[in-house]
This record gives sequence, C-alpha cells and structure tokens, in this order.
Amino acid sequence: MSVNTTPYAERLDRLRKELRALGVDGFLIPHADEYLGENVPPCAQRLKWISGFTGSAGCAIVLDNGAAVLSDGRYTIQLKQQVNPCCFTVGDSVATPVAAWLEMHAPGKIIGFDPRLHTAADVQKLHDKNITVKALARNPLDAIWDERPSAPAGTVSLFLEVYAGQGAKDKVEQVAAQINAAGAGAAVLTLPDSVAWLLNIRGADVANTPVALAQAIVRADGSVQLFIEARKVDMDVRAYLGNRVEVVAPEALEDELAALAHNGMPVWLDDTRSPYWFKTVLEAAGAPLLLRKDPCIAPRATKNEAEQQAMKNAHVRDGVAMVKFLSWLEDEAPRGQQSELSVEQTLSDIRAEAREYKGASFDTIAGFGPHGAIVHYRATVETNALITAPGLLLVDSGGQYEDGTTDITRTVAVGLPSEEMKYHYTLVLKGHIALARARFPAGTTGAQIDALARAPLWQAGLDYAHGTGHGVGCYLSVHEEAASISTRGKDPLEAGMILSNEPGYYREGHYGIRIENLVLVVEAGECPDSGRPLLGFETITLCPYDSRLIEVSLLDSEEKQWLTQYGRQVEQALAPHLNEGVAHWMGRHINEKLFT
Repeated sequence: MSVNTTPYAERLDRLRKELRALGVDGFLIPHADEYLGENVPPCAQRLKWISGFTGSAGCAIVLDNGAAVLSDGRYTIQLKQQVNPCCFTVGDSVATPVAAWLEMHAPGKIIGFDPRLHTAADVQKLHDKNITVKALARNPLDAIWDERPSAPAGTVSLFLEVYAGQGAKDKVEQVAAQINAAGAGAAVLTLPDSVAWLLNIRGADVANTPVALAQAIVRADGSVQLFIEARKVDMDVRAYLGNRVEVVAPEALEDELAALAHNGMPVWLDDTRSPYWFKTVLEAAGAPLLLRKDPCIAPRATKNEAEQQAMKNAHVRDGVAMVKFLSWLEDEAPRGQQSELSVEQTLSDIRAEAREYKGASFDTIAGFGPHGAIVHYRATVETNALITAPGLLLVDSGGQYEDGTTDITRTVAVGLPSEEMKYHYTLVLKGHIALARARFPAGTTGAQIDALARAPLWQAGLDYAHGTGHGVGCYLSVHEEAASISTRGKDPLEAGMILSNEPGYYREGHYGIRIENLVLVVEAGECPDSGRPLLGFETITLCPYDSRLIEVSLLDSEEKQWLTQYGRQVEQALAPHLNEGVAHWMGRHINEKLFT
C-alpha cells in the first residue's frame, strides 16, 4: 500500500510550531475522544488525522525531533501499511508502552497532553517513569485541524424495558443505594455506555455503538443530571426519564462538578476510566474523592433474564442472516467475481432484511488470503482484494438489533483448502471447543481459562497476539467491559456475563483463521467435594463452521460430540426460518456423520 507522505509531514510541522508556542517539547495523541470510548466520532479522530493510522487503539508521540505511533499486537501489520516511515516510527505498545518509549527517547523533555483524552492512570504511568508532563488547556492539534468535522448530533431514543428487564427509575435507585452505602454524596459517570444502561437510553452519535455522547452526575438522593445537548432529547424521552433527571448543557459540567465540593461529602469517581480532567477539576474545588469502579459496570456486565433472552433472540435473527450469507458465499466466491468489499456489502444487505436491524456492531473485517492475517483488517477501495480460489476468507462481523448485539467470526475455504490450512483451522477449532465446554469454580478469572483456547496451538508451537474473549453489551458496545478472557483478565467471571470465544491463528503473508461465538456464563452445578458453585458457558451464536476445513482425525470423541450437539442446536433454532436451499446448505455443514 502506498502512503502519501506530504499531508502528514506538513501537519507534523504545523503541530510542532504549536507545541513550541505552548512551551512543550512533545505531545501525546491517543485514539480517544473526551468520553474515552472505543468508537470516536470523526471530529475526534486526531490520531488518524495526524498519522493515517485507523486502528481502534494506539497513540502517536510527536517530539520536536521525531515522532512515533504505538499500538498493540492486533495492529502490527496495519501499522506498517498505514504509517509512513518518513514521518513516524512504529512500535508495539505492549512491549514498549508510551511511558517506556518516552523514557528512552525523550529524557528531560516536557511532554504536553490533553487532560480530557487520558485517564489519571495514564498520567501516573508517565510520572512513574519520571516523565515531565504538562496538561494543556487547549488541544494544539485542534488548532491546526483544517475542515475538522462537526460534533455529532444524534437523537436519543429509548431502550424498551421489555428488553432491559428493569426501568431506569429502579436502576437509578440501585446506584443511589450504592452511593449511600459508600458514604458518598454523588457519583460521576463519564462513560456514555454506563449512562445509556442506567437511563435505558440509546443514541446515534458514533458509528456502530448506539450511545449518546453524554455524562451524568447521580446523587445519593436519586436525582440525576444528564449532561447532553438539549436538542438531542425529545419530549418522549424526557417524559420517560421524569423530573428526577435534569438535562443540563455540557458547558455547565465544570461548574456542576466544582459545586459537588460544597456539601463536603465524598464524590465517587472512577479515575481509571474517566478523563484526568475530571479528577483535576474536583480536586481543585476541594471535593474529597472516593476512587472506585464505575457503579454501573458490574450490573451492566451481568445481564438479567430479560437481557439474556433479548440477546438470544437477536442471535437467532443474526444466525439466519449468517447462513444465508455463507450459503451465497459458497456458491459465488469460487467464480472469482466477488471482492472483500462486495462480500461485506452483501452481508450487510442480508442482515438489513430483519426489521429489528439497526446497523453493524463494528466495521466488518473481510480479509482474503494475506489480508486475513491482519487481525483488525479493514478493506478499502485501495486494498480491496478479489476473492479467487484457492484461499481462506476470514469474515468477522456483527449486528446491532433493537434487542441485542452480535459478534461472530467464520473462516471459510474458497476452493479446495490445503492440508496446512485444515491443520491450522482444526487447531483453532479445538481451542474454541475447549473453552466452550469449560466448567470452572465461581471466582475463576478470565486469565485462568485463557490458556484453554491456546493449548492446542501451543502444542504446535503457535499462538495468537490478541485476547480470547471480551464482554458484549445488550444493544450497546460490542466491546463491553466484563471479565475478559485474556492474560489481562483479572476479574472473576459471573453468571449473566456475555463474552466472545475467539481464538485464532495468523500466518503473515498467507492467511488468517479465527473462529468466534458469543457465550453466556451460566451456573453449572457445584463441586462434589467442596460444594463450591461451578460455572460454564452456553453458546448463543448460531451458525455452522466450514466442515471442509475440519480435519476430523485431529478431534477427540468429546470434541466430536460437542460439534454434533452444537449442530443440532443451530438446526433447531434456524431451520424454521430458512428456505429449502439455504437449509440444505446448512445441513451439509452440520451433518453429525461428519463428526462421529
């Protein structure tokens, strides 16, 4: 891929002039907006504007004599393709975090940062490395960003209680009880998805995630200030929220935060997830702080019965769309007339046949051949590859429905797969099944079970550079905080959580393989000796695997049995909604004779 150096070099020159005027030697530009969400609106895509990098995680470091872009292992290949080495070096943010990079490359320099785009924990990491930092009152990049897009103005809508399982009034009372129990006077909610969950509202301010860019103050008496532009909230939403929820202009937030200091009661703030700016404003006003996890995160992650059922209903709908798509793909792909973008569009069109469909839950990853090895690849007009046999096509996609969120990955053969492809696919499948079948004592963390999905690959000397599972919201963020299944997953899994199960293998320059289902954490009996409760997973994604890629001789009897049972589950749920041709295609890929 060719990258035009000129705009980025010119932008860096202009930015450095701004930095000199502000008296700093460098500046940090994270992939973040003022709400610290994964999906940021165009007006906040500063990292993309300055460097060309479009990944969902990363940070640019601009110094007076150099610049770098750092991101994690998901984007190693993408960084090389999108970031021009004439302007930036690139690096692994896990192996060398921002603070460590600055310690090596910018000793003694003053590094500026926008306090609305970093957490207190981010800043502390810099202090720990003795980096001299300066919070800037204005973002110097914004001053040079010509034709910057306008702020989003999506309309707020209601998330129906039949799906939520609980009214906003009850949720607010639940959080207020937590505030009182903690001895605080108020809690500050800075995450838009926490505000959305609490008030049963959804929005349209960012792509793929149905949130309104809003923040809130919840007081111990159960009153709420919702900081959002008034024009986004219509009378129906206001009527639902009632007079205990006041809509307040975002410009008033700083004054309202400072006013929390007046009663002398502690203010509950999640400083690990909120912008550093909040902590500084509250401390400057003299407000005592109670630094704790956002009180909405735990109840948001553990879905109630209504939310669980809503998610399952959404997955039936999505499963129907997926088998229609895969049936079409198996016929069309070998003809050599389809491309990554046409495949992506076809899948979107099929999902949109459902009345409840609201859009994609993230930008679809349709990577053919070498592109499949780019973990978070996104096809563009410039990179769009024609799909021709033989090869592997990795399709990672998801939908937002009015009752739930889906996320599924299937890797499919185009033409006749090689024995090597089948071998690697089956190793990934074995890890996927091992995690799906897992039973574990209550209190087990995601880090403790992550190895189950990796073990078959490890035995072959292979691995993958991403987590195995992330939380998923209920018509909310597809990457929702829960007990992540990864080496960093330190929180215990709890019944009601919905997570992904997505091991993979990526052979750079050749192909990528990933298999992903969503799983619901459920109660699974108890330990016979200790009586300790056991948990397990119920797979809620409904879609066959590509049987042409399964090397059955590598599967043991329990893995074959699981595949057979899963196939029955898929057929029972989806067959009533399929025409004869698609049902026949599905039957060929879930025929239990394949796995017994």
